[in-house]
Amino acid sequence: MTVDGKPLDPRVDLRAMSKVGFEWGYSGAGPMQLALAILADHHVDNDGVALRDFKRYCELVIAEIDRDEWTIDSARIDGSLNEVTDVPLTLEQLMSRVKGRN
Repeated sequence: MTVDGKPLDPRVDLRAMSKVGFEWGYSGAGPMQLALAILADHHVDNDGVALRDFKRYCELVIAEIDRDEWTIDSARIDGSLNEVTDVPLTLEQLMSRVKGRN
């Protein structure tokens, strides 16, 4: 795995999850490590963003990669994380909205 021709740092200093290295195509330790590494590289000066978003990024992007060769650019990284907004609701609030009783 490379970024601009250089090996991608797995950033196990932030969180070590995978003993086998980077993987993709499912949600597990290897893909989570890859998601963390990509986000840490992308947000160079803000490891907190990478730690906050890597699980969601793994589910949205890394787990969905279905081929051996692929590329992700900065615009796709930003766009992927902006596509989904977490809105905390209780089950009761959600059911009320679904039934149109907001």
